[in-house]
Amino acid sequence: MHPVFTQPASLTSEPFHYCPGCGHSIAHRLIAEAIDHLGIREKTIGIAPVGCAVFAHRYLRIDMLEAAHGRPPAVATAMKRLMPDRIVFSYQGDGDLAAIGTGEIIHAANRGEHFTVFFINNATYGMTGGQMAPTTLESQQTSTTPKGRRAQMHGATLRVAELLQSLESVDFLARGSLHSPSAVIQAGHYVRRALSLQMQGASFTFVELLSPCPTAWNKTPIESVEWMESAMLPYFKPGVMRDRWNNASS
Repeated sequence: MHPVFTQPASLTSEPFHYCPGCGHSIAHRLIAEAIDHLGIREKTIGIAPVGCAVFAHRYLRIDMLEAAHGRPPAVATAMKRLMPDRIVFSYQGDGDLAAIGTGEIIHAANRGEHFTVFFINNATYGMTGGQMAPTTLESQQTSTTPKGRRAQMHGATLRVAELLQSLESVDFLARGSLHSPSAVIQAGHYVRRALSLQMQGASFTFVELLSPCPTAWNKTPIESVEWMESAMLPYFKPGVMRDRWNNASS
């Protein structure tokens, strides 16, 4: 009898330590499955920064580098230019990529660097205490906005994928979600597509993954999924925003 749930070869055997209901473990598995499917484990390099993303090296059985907060795009740029035959990706949270790393991600995308970005958006700073992030939604309560985010004081919620959509050098841009089985399956297609296109020579490829963060949101895992459906998905609409290689095989 064949097991229904198998361990991807590109995942280590170490149990995930993330909070119950967190989406990072699902994102790790999707990346590992894509790497296995494409047969690129021995030539893939992942780069992770400060935050919950920093632990990716524990679970992905590939070469990994750690970067300073917000700086994975700079490191990924160097790695891909030095070793263009490698498949390079950065794995970043929203506090990292959308705040301190805003300049890094915009300029790497604008240059059309030939690596992939996996952007985990949980609308908060997950590791450091649940503070407001650029992606925190209007009226969302955080440890630094206990009365809710207000656009007139804190600025509007940042949609990173839509911001990058204005740049001509981005070849693939998609937003998936990790809130349901069907959404996870679709997100897995986006992950695989982005890496596959990099293998074929595409320039900048970017996949945003909406992720629950029950601990920072002060919600149960079930409540977190419900909040994603009612608040996050209407604002951060999932789907493919650009695929310039849509006639290429995936």
